[in-house]
Amino acid sequence: MKLGVIGTGKIVHEALFALSHVETIELKAIFARPHSADKGKALAEKYGIEQVYTDYAQLLAEADVDAVYIGLVNSAHFGYSKEAMLAGKNVILEKPFTSTLAEAEELIQIAKERNLFILEAITTIHGPIHKKIEEWLPKIGTVKVHQGNYSQYSSRYTDYLQGKVAPAFDPELSGGALYDINLYNIYTAVALYGAPVKAVYYPNLGFNGVDTSGVEILQYDGFTATLTGAKDADSPCHTILQGEKGWIKVLGKPNVPQGIDLEYWDEGKPNVPSPSGGMDRAMIKEHYEAPELAHRMVPEFTEFARIIDTRDREAADRCAVNSLNVIRVLETSRKGAGIRFGIDG
Repeated sequence: MKLGVIGTGKIVHEALFALSHVETIELKAIFARPHSADKGKALAEKYGIEQVYTDYAQLLAEADVDAVYIGLVNSAHFGYSKEAMLAGKNVILEKPFTSTLAEAEELIQIAKERNLFILEAITTIHGPIHKKIEEWLPKIGTVKVHQGNYSQYSSRYTDYLQGKVAPAFDPELSGGALYDINLYNIYTAVALYGAPVKAVYYPNLGFNGVDTSGVEILQYDGFTATLTGAKDADSPCHTILQGEKGWIKVLGKPNVPQGIDLEYWDEGKPNVPSPSGGMDRAMIKEHYEAPELAHRMVPEFTEFARIIDTRDREAADRCAVNSLNVIRVLETSRKGAGIRFGIDG
C-alpha cells in the first residue's frame, strides 16, 4: 500500500516510526500546513518520504498514494477524510473517528458508495492482547462486571491550569478526556460486547467546559461497565473482566497492554480452604505476556494494509460497526453531561 501522511504533530511522529517497521506500506508523501513546512521536510528526510506538500488538494490530486493517514486535531477529521475519499483515496483516520455520529455515518456511506475503505486507527482492538481476551472470554463464564481505568497526567494539563489551552483540552476542537483517553476503555468494551443499552458520563469539568477526567457507565443486559479516564491525575491502569467462573485482568494501559492474567474455576476439583476461614473454588491460573513490538501501532497499520491491499470488505465492515458504536456512545455521553463541542454550534 502506498501511503500519504497528513500532519506533523506528535501522533504523526509516532505513526511514522511505526510505519517504518511495516514492510507492506510504502511512504510516498507527507502533508504539512504552510507554517509547519519545515517540520514536514524534516520528517520526510528522516523517513525517506519522496514528496512534501503544503496544499492538501494538490497532494490528493498528484501524489502516488492509495490511501492517506490523517493524524490531525479531532475537529479536522471529518473534513479531511471526506475530501480524501471524494478524491478517490482510502483513509486511515486517527481516533477519535469523528466528533459526531452524523459525521461518522456520512464518511462510512461515502466509502461504501465509492468502493473505498475508511478505517479508524485505534490500537486497542488490533493487537495480540485483544485477540487473547477474545479467546479467553468464554473461560470466565457470564460476564457480571467490567472495569477499565486509563489515567495519565497530561503533559499539557499544567499549562491548562495556567490558562494555556492545547487542542486536547479545547472543546471547540473536540478535545477532552472522554474522546482522547477514555475512548480506549470504551473501545475495549464495545468491541467485546457490542453497543450498550445505555451510556452515561460523569465528568470533571475545567474552566472552559472541557472534561479533564470522568467516569463512563455503560449498561449492558446483565452487567455494567465502569470506565475511568483521566488526563488530570495518575493511577495504575488496568482492565478487569469479572465472570461467574473467573476473571481476566489486562495489565497496563489499554493502548499499550503488557500482558494478561486469567483465573477460572477448575470445576473438576473440590473447593479449597480460604485464608478467611471459608472455602474457595479451585482455580486454574494462566498468564499471557504481550509480545515485544517495535511500536504499539505496528499491528493496526499491518492490518490496515492487509485490508486495503486484499480488499477485505468483511473486516472493514466490522471496523465500521465498532467505530459507529463507539462514536454513538461518545456523543450521547458528552451531550448528556452537558459538554458542547464547536461542531454543535
